[in-house]
Amino acid sequence: MTRNIIDSVDRKILTALQRDASIPATALAEVAGLTSTGCWRRIKRLEEIGVIAARVTLLSPQALGLGLTGYVMIRTRDHGDAWLRRFLDTVGAFPEVVEIHRTTGDLDYLLKIVARDLAAYNEIYRTISQLPDVTDVSAAFSMEAIKSTTELPLPR
Repeated sequence: MTRNIIDSVDRKILTALQRDASIPATALAEVAGLTSTGCWRRIKRLEEIGVIAARVTLLSPQALGLGLTGYVMIRTRDHGDAWLRRFLDTVGAFPEVVEIHRTTGDLDYLLKIVARDLAAYNEIYRTISQLPDVTDVSAAFSMEAIKSTTELPLPR
């Protein structure tokens, strides 16, 4: 579907915005080979059709004292809607949980956490492990981000 709704000019705009959402409109228009008005219209259309979901500011975890990035793997026996709502309410109460994924395979859920330290993670661990029907909570912690990007690959 996306292949039919964005073209090469849209891809130039989206690539530039992913790198720096604060790029001045005139510079963005120049990158895209458009007038400022034409560029603005394209951005509005991309927002309206949901390709541009939000404009955000990325913060540095290290500068904020958040030195621990972890991936928490969860298995459960219950896959019902009521359990899922309770699970989401529980983990959603922790600002350290920055992503929640339902997964295929042996794991049921994968959480990405960004926390101050292991003690902060331990609080999350204790809370999740006490949920009914959770059969396993394990984690892997990142020692070093080798490659990290906020840019999504754009369909051609």
